[in-house]
Amino acid sequence: MGKNDRFWHIEEEFHSNDRKESRNERKLASHKDRSKYKKTDQDQLKKRSDHDQEENSEHLKQGRVLAINPEGITVSCDQKNYVCTLKGSLKQDKNRIKNLVAVGDFVRFEEKGECQGSIAKVMPRHSVLSRADNLSRNKEQLIAVNIDQVLITASVVAPALKPFLVDRYIIAAQKGHMEPVILINKVDLLESPPKDIDLEKLEQEKALFDDFVQAYRALHFKVIPISIATGEGIEELKIAMHQKTSVFSGQSGVGKSSLINLITGTALATGEVVQKTNKGSHTTTTTHLVPLEEGGFCIDTPGIKSFGIWELQSDEVASYFPEIVTVSSECRFPDCAHLNEPGCAVKSAAEENRISPLRFASYCALMASVLEEHRHR
Repeated sequence: MGKNDRFWHIEEEFHSNDRKESRNERKLASHKDRSKYKKTDQDQLKKRSDHDQEENSEHLKQGRVLAINPEGITVSCDQKNYVCTLKGSLKQDKNRIKNLVAVGDFVRFEEKGECQGSIAKVMPRHSVLSRADNLSRNKEQLIAVNIDQVLITASVVAPALKPFLVDRYIIAAQKGHMEPVILINKVDLLESPPKDIDLEKLEQEKALFDDFVQAYRALHFKVIPISIATGEGIEELKIAMHQKTSVFSGQSGVGKSSLINLITGTALATGEVVQKTNKGSHTTTTTHLVPLEEGGFCIDTPGIKSFGIWELQSDEVASYFPEIVTVSSECRFPDCAHLNEPGCAVKSAAEENRISPLRFASYCALMASVLEEHRHR
């Protein structure tokens, strides 16, 4: 053994201990380093996670969500339906969305026995119809996704036409990158009303219907008056739905399920309007994606009493009323909200019928609602 060789084992032991200490120091430094929690680093981690997930998902099947109910999530794949659950990793995804999966979603899932599966990945969406969750208002409730148009279904007389609710649906459709189509059902009741209807209220409903159709068609919205009893508008509706994915949405009792039954030949549950209140009763309790014989899909959704638009700010409400935007340049103040400000050209235009008083009233009601919601946050 040479002169220096006898120190070799001591040197090795020293460097070995030094490497251990160095590793421990690096671990400690890593724990103390908060930079890994920066958004940019989190984004990089998410990208790597998504990439790893994509590589691991090659063996997974891909399908579309047809329905969500207490039994599970029904996914269609290769002309076969699977009842699926969510993988634990998806359940842990904490965000402001109330439901992580919606009807219309394209998903990747792992087959778990006969007609059973576990959803591992939700594919990117090109459109979303959602609303603010009724209870908290702080979460987004997905109604349906990956759809082309929202068939905003209203009615006259039973229940009465509600333009303000229609406008909320129009804005939600446009925010979610879908075309709004307005259906006004039960128009036969304007000429053949129920026996117990008040004649003065009937005349008011007729005037409202005429004003509504004129105002919304002038703004280039597609408005289709419909009657299941007489067949009016049914063919026009079928043409509008051809080769498209459509979602029927609106107040309870307006006849969404009855229209779908007529067009598709399905047998969705339907209900009667409560006679004392002239309001609809809830019959659809879950959302379903129904294929159309001549191409396309339609979705029936549960009826609602109120519709909170998700993340609508007061300074963007006017942008969904193009007629108001056009006139607003004439207002005295550039930041005019068109509510109580002096020199408001929009208010004057509504009083002079240069813009629809009906639409202006809807704008004012929506602004008041949005401002009230923000006040309580």
